[in-house]
Amino acid sequence: MTDETYTVLMKHINKEFPGVKALQDVTFAVQPGEVMALVGENGAGKSTLIKILTGAFSCDSGEIFVHGEQIEKMTPVMSDRLGIAAVYQNLVLANHLTVAENVMMGSMPTKFGLLSKKALTQKTQEILEQIGYADAIEPGRKVGDLSASQQGMVAIVRALSRNARIIIFDEPTAVLAAREVTELFRVIRWLKDQNISIIYISHRMEEIFELCDSVTVMKDGQYVGTKVVAETNEDDLISMMVGRGVSQDHFDHARQIGEEMLRVEGVSNQYVTNCSLQVRQGEIVGLYGLVGSGRTELSRALFGADPIEHGVVFVKGQQLQDLTPRKAIDHKMGLLPEDRRRQGLAQSLSVKHNINMPIYPRIGKLGFIHAGKEKQNCDYYINNLEIKTPSPNQIVRNLSGGNQQKVVVGKWLAAQSSVFIMDEPTNGIDVGAKEEIYTLINTLSKEGSAILMISSYMTELMGICDRILIMRNGTIVADVARQDFNEEYILGLAIKQTSSNGGENHAS
Repeated sequence: MTDETYTVLMKHINKEFPGVKALQDVTFAVQPGEVMALVGENGAGKSTLIKILTGAFSCDSGEIFVHGEQIEKMTPVMSDRLGIAAVYQNLVLANHLTVAENVMMGSMPTKFGLLSKKALTQKTQEILEQIGYADAIEPGRKVGDLSASQQGMVAIVRALSRNARIIIFDEPTAVLAAREVTELFRVIRWLKDQNISIIYISHRMEEIFELCDSVTVMKDGQYVGTKVVAETNEDDLISMMVGRGVSQDHFDHARQIGEEMLRVEGVSNQYVTNCSLQVRQGEIVGLYGLVGSGRTELSRALFGADPIEHGVVFVKGQQLQDLTPRKAIDHKMGLLPEDRRRQGLAQSLSVKHNINMPIYPRIGKLGFIHAGKEKQNCDYYINNLEIKTPSPNQIVRNLSGGNQQKVVVGKWLAAQSSVFIMDEPTNGIDVGAKEEIYTLINTLSKEGSAILMISSYMTELMGICDRILIMRNGTIVADVARQDFNEEYILGLAIKQTSSNGGENHAS
């Protein structure tokens, strides 16, 4: 193919930051109407490559062609003029403005020098109708009142309003329910039918095989290869990404189960009803349910982040009265929240400060911190958890997702936690980092910790857990032993609906 054949062609791209070769001789190409996946571990260079394409970064050397035209210096303005748009996981929308105002921002229609609200609404309505969302989203609604899925659609409509011919989706399904993912894929296929080129970045392999035509793999800032999706498989891609095979089974058959560590009896609040469970020393218990089943809400209640109205929680046989996060921490409980960035870490602080945060009262006196103990503690967990950071003083937001998760674990290990509640511990991290997290979870188990692990990925829970608890409609409805693990059976328990006559029927 010639250079003119591609919508996007990036050749021999190099980019270096102080002390880091982010991209080395990378070539990347997308054809018109192609859905091209871009995959690789965190730190592989995907984001840097996309930022060069959108003009946020400039490359040190290399060539960029868009629609066959060589671009000497890509800038955000040039990128926008060329019809390149990005829909990010963390959407950049003005929540206080309407859908129409967000869509047309920067190109507001005017009449006699005044804003034309009629044209503003009409243009937005036309695009909503094109993608089949006219009934779901009103142009006059405030963006802050929309669901995550609807906000994603607003970002797509905004791109289409600027006649985008190349749309980049960066982890777009991270916060979406299964039904919302199906809707997003429908719209992406519609975009493909309009001959729009799609660059799709995701850690979720099943999405690549369901949606994409081709997949480009990057590793350590270098181009590894491009495959036609229909001619490859998950094991092949993972091997290209991490340089080795990755097992789905992480169960430790030598695991020793000891005495009861966590017992929950009849816990209820406005989100969950009559939940009971137990987790023993060395045991990894999964908690599975569909979005909205109450999994996260239960984890917050058990940690004291949300009030418990009825029921009791015991840790090592001791009942915790008037449970609060401080009391949970004092009783050696640790919570890895679903949203580690906003709830599990102080993003603007260093690795050292985050790891030591729960124990500053212990290593301080009269308001002064013992600097030696602070450093010694941080260095210990950086080494033992193999946290990849230039120094203990690195700001935690600059770490990869997997290393951020290790910092959260390090924080609770520093607090001497022995009961861990882990809510989506591998969400948003790459396959190599997932392997490290699974190894870490098994190590905690081997050392006698009790682990309650929440995940939306059934195969993940089946691969590591001793038992899986099933939640539905805010309550625990089943406790499935390892010998009974079966995807169809577990999903059936999670979606079973109560009929009007009081019986239960499986949803088809």
